[in-house]
Amino acid sequence: MFLRAITLAGGLAGAAGLSQFPEFSQQYVQRLGGAVDELARFVAEFDADAAAVGMERSAALADLAQGGAMGAKRAETMGRTITRYERLSGDLAALKAAGPFTRAYRAGHLGDAEIAAAAWKEFKPALPLNFEGAVFGGAGFVAGFAIVGAALGLLGRLFRRRKPASGAASA
Repeated sequence: MFLRAITLAGGLAGAAGLSQFPEFSQQYVQRLGGAVDELARFVAEFDADAAAVGMERSAALADLAQGGAMGAKRAETMGRTITRYERLSGDLAALKAAGPFTRAYRAGHLGDAEIAAAAWKEFKPALPLNFEGAVFGGAGFVAGFAIVGAALGLLGRLFRRRKPASGAASA
């Protein structure tokens, strides 16, 4: 009876945890959109400055890098900003095109640590009363129930006493 209660608790914990995924991913996408918008502004300003002096982005970065220590440092920073903008723009496009179930499949696009930390800091767990929350909650229940049940079963086998072989002839 005790083991069933622990297994049920594992299932409920899995349901509670996984049912939060749709809302967390939604908040992540909203923050990601804001980050992409802000990075787009920086990149567009850099591209406009480069165009104003008759250069393309790569030539402007190379020219900036040759402008002394500060220029080289700024070129390096701007290069990282452009790379991050391109990566996050791709993530945003993939996540916007995905529904809540496909977002779980594309969870790798939820991987920017800075954005995830900010979303998690503001995230407030709630009881999701929609279809997606019910499906993720059900999947979490099954997963939690199965994991805890399997772990308890394995522990039970490890600590179960073996019965002596019957029918052994005594000499």
